Amino acid sequence: MLENAIRAARLDVDFYNTVEKDESFTGQAAMLVVVVSALAGLGTAFVADGFLWPIIYSVIGGLVGWVVWSAVALFVGTRLFDGQADMGEMLRVLGYAQAPTALAVVPWLGALVGGIWTLVCAVVAIREGQDFDTGKAVGTVVIGWLALLVLRFIWGVIF
Repeated sequence: MLENAIRAARLDVDFYNTVEKDESFTGQAAMLVVVVSALAGLGTAFVADGFLWPIIYSVIGGLVGWVVWSAVALFVGTRLFDGQADMGEMLRVLGYAQAPTALAVVPWLGALVGGIWTLVCAVVAIREGQDFDTGKAVGTVVIGWLALLVLRFIWGVIF
């Protein structure tokens, strides 16, 4: 899984195309989301009150965010930009695109760098997963990311 995460973070187009088509990567993509979310929660725990709650919150939020972002990316990509994908493909490619989120274990700077890097990975992931050009992928990422930010804000207000 670590080697695959590194390939995803390196923007390996062949890897994203393999992941898109191979359903056996779905569980590993989910596990990667759990691991990087836990690391991000650990980074938050270093600067927040409490230790366990930030990690739990981050893992649950990471999994929900992954599914929502994948659904929004699927909807936007196929409806607005004529992409070709299904939910499983979006879950796999966007799960791996979150590999740089592991940098969030380092509070503030790691989270910022990891977040930006994850967005770049998401552009490549969605471009390959939807089989369209980079411009459409950027549009899909921006719309999906904004929807995810709204969800995380609501999640944060509730919890």
